[in-house]
Amino acid sequence: MSSQEKESPDFEKILSFLKHISPREYQKQIYLTCSKKNTLVIVPTGLGKTLIALLLTIDRMLKFPDSKILFLAPTRPLAEQHFSYFKKHLPELFAQMDIFTGKTPAEKRKELWQNSDIVFSTPQCTGNDIKNNLYTLENVSLLIEDECHRCFKNYAYTYVAEKYLAHSRMPRILGLTASPGHEKEKIQQIAKNLGIEAYEIRTRDSPDVKEYMQKLEFDTIHVEFPEEFKKMTNSLKKISDRKIEELKSRKLLFGPPTKINVLNTQKKIMGAIASGNKHFNLLTGASACAQVLKVQHAIELIETQTLASAQEYIQGLFEQARKQESKAVQNVIKQPEFNLAYTQLMQLIARKAEHPKLLVLKDLVEREMQKNSKTKLLVFAQFRDTVVKICKEVNQIPGVNARVFVGQSKKTNQKKEETGLSQKEQQELIKEFSLGTVNLLASTSIGEEGLDIPEVNTVVFYEPVPSAIRKIQRAGRTARLSKGNLTVLITDGTRDESYYWTAFHKEKKMYKVISTLKDELENKSNLSNEEDKQRTLI
Repeated sequence: MSSQEKESPDFEKILSFLKHISPREYQKQIYLTCSKKNTLVIVPTGLGKTLIALLLTIDRMLKFPDSKILFLAPTRPLAEQHFSYFKKHLPELFAQMDIFTGKTPAEKRKELWQNSDIVFSTPQCTGNDIKNNLYTLENVSLLIEDECHRCFKNYAYTYVAEKYLAHSRMPRILGLTASPGHEKEKIQQIAKNLGIEAYEIRTRDSPDVKEYMQKLEFDTIHVEFPEEFKKMTNSLKKISDRKIEELKSRKLLFGPPTKINVLNTQKKIMGAIASGNKHFNLLTGASACAQVLKVQHAIELIETQTLASAQEYIQGLFEQARKQESKAVQNVIKQPEFNLAYTQLMQLIARKAEHPKLLVLKDLVEREMQKNSKTKLLVFAQFRDTVVKICKEVNQIPGVNARVFVGQSKKTNQKKEETGLSQKEQQELIKEFSLGTVNLLASTSIGEEGLDIPEVNTVVFYEPVPSAIRKIQRAGRTARLSKGNLTVLITDGTRDESYYWTAFHKEKKMYKVISTLKDELENKSNLSNEEDKQRTLI
């Protein structure tokens, strides 16, 4: 506790300021830790991280009445969501609350800062304001960083936290996330960037959480990969294998030819070329890497997505080659195996064949609708073309009103159809979903993090994801207020299987790593306290 620090107010006094809400016991216990130390709180989606932030906000404002609170979230809709939550659960006269976005003129933000008690913003907006000397953080008694697993490398969270720890007269940091990842070094770096002194972690199975959790039915559905699909991927693998052997023979690729290894190899090669090394070996290697990645992506789409998405992608390659945008692409489409795979693909599409996962998904949705006509479903898929196709298919089912839920960036496909939802459109769609006028969202990764998507009865992973963070965030969308179902579709003998087990082991490792780091911090703190006692005795 710093010389500036004061004793926390009585918890009952903090509760007296809350409107329409009461904390659960685990939220109280987490808050008590946060009130004493900079804390990294790791709690599944839907277990009330924002209420912990609200309790700590009241605590800091009672301790330091003239100070400010800064609550950061990675996107404007998420910042607005937290702003609305605080408005709903704090008395109107408790504090002046304002939201900062890039749409608010800089001079207006400077003026608002002077009069605000609690500011909600994005890290990019606040980071730029600090760089431009619009205001300083010296009078901020609490910095909250939501989705703080992003506080890494050059993301704006890191810069704001660094400036805050350097300049605040009464610093306290609260980091919130459903998952910080599984790598010990990365978690340690996040903790270092935030000045973390304690960890608070809960899972669905934690004793003090379990009683509040609804039953989660978990299921994996294994789908056989059709022989006709294998013929296409086998043709494409011949191209990929040739190029991988070429990279190895040129002493450019070492280790297994995974996507990450090929990407890292490409990055090193391009770095060397950018530095002026135009050696033939490097130039040829750069082209080989690009070809491997293009072909591997086509294989992934055929194995795990839909034939429609594979068709969209391959036709895009033909268009790039026609426009002579990439020599690597021109080389790929010249390969006889590539044209054979494309011919096989178009024959299957002409017969109205599709990936069997899509048929399984339609059956699943139909069964859920028959069981409960008011059910709400959230289907996650990796790629936009896939969620578009999913929507078209499931909307044929009576009673289903499915919509595509994607990020802001506008992308035009081969049919000249434009995808991309503005933040306002995203919020309107979430409202329709909440009201039940839309009952199925087919979402890319935009639906995984942060946004206040209402309670969902069934979550479906169209494909497993190899990330523990993304798996936990996806799964956290159901079984919050009522019983929920989580189903993962897996195509046997494809990267679906390896991705599923990768995420499984990463999640187990994450909890083990965090537990170890927590013990290390507590042992260090106990040792420090013991040393302080010894010095006092001397």
